[in-house]
Amino acid sequence: MNTFSPLRRVALFALMALCAMPALAQRKIVDAANRAVTVPERAQRVVALSELDLDALLALKIKPAGATKGRGQTAMPRYLGATAATIPSAGNFAAPVLDLVVGMQPDLILAGGMSDPELLSQLAKIAPTVVTYQPGENWQATFRRIGAMMGKSPDADAFLADYIAKAGALRQRLGERANTTVSVVRWNPQGPSYMLRDSFASLVLADLKMRRPAAQMQPGAAHSRPLSLEALAAIDADWIFVGTLSASGPANDALAAARQSPPFRQLGASQRNQVRAVDGSLWTSPGGPLAALAVLADIDKALAAP
Repeated sequence: MNTFSPLRRVALFALMALCAMPALAQRKIVDAANRAVTVPERAQRVVALSELDLDALLALKIKPAGATKGRGQTAMPRYLGATAATIPSAGNFAAPVLDLVVGMQPDLILAGGMSDPELLSQLAKIAPTVVTYQPGENWQATFRRIGAMMGKSPDADAFLADYIAKAGALRQRLGERANTTVSVVRWNPQGPSYMLRDSFASLVLADLKMRRPAAQMQPGAAHSRPLSLEALAAIDADWIFVGTLSASGPANDALAAARQSPPFRQLGASQRNQVRAVDGSLWTSPGGPLAALAVLADIDKALAAP
């Protein structure tokens, strides 16, 4: 009979893993939660516990030792494709499996926006654990912070400079189309929610200086409450980008049914054939630098002149 509690078992495995790892030069940093943490000067085995952390590491050309699955998904975030497909899973988003994390023998854990003190404490027994962002923070600031944590600030700065240049070039290429209004919608089984002004995709649209419907300019980094079909006018715009978190399931079924309904067909964007289905896990979740480039690509594909 196993007499070890889960926490004691994790602590024991963590101690064994630490004993097996070579000593690394260390430094002290202050993370996004204002916690002082001693981290490796050059981490070799990093575990990413949010899609933003995973995205940022890959943008910095660092392949993590493990990562949690995409939000609402059964694998790594879809938009990262083959780049992330072979990364070992550390469990579901917001619910890492501690035994899996221990087995990855990390020397650094990126905990995203985690705020659970008990879980942070358990993770810290495995490896130095840093909170990389606060809810609602601009993704560019988070990417710079992760770049600094990984000792790759110049790489992060160069990536962002390239992103800003690409956003500027896209706006110029779009011409008058860049002055249209754009609605960003996540479809749930309960109905549609629109993304607020400070959400990830909204910030990318702001970098393009594209306009949003008035309701979607409310401050906030999350989404609205689900709307009824009778209230669909709140999501109308010149263009609508709509997606679901998962590639199949109740939300997709609800969206497919709604698109055939009279209220949806009466939307101006629907009548102009300017509704585009997108990856909701990309557009409506906290994203990072690779996600930002993917959103630019989606906009380019939809709006650029033939």
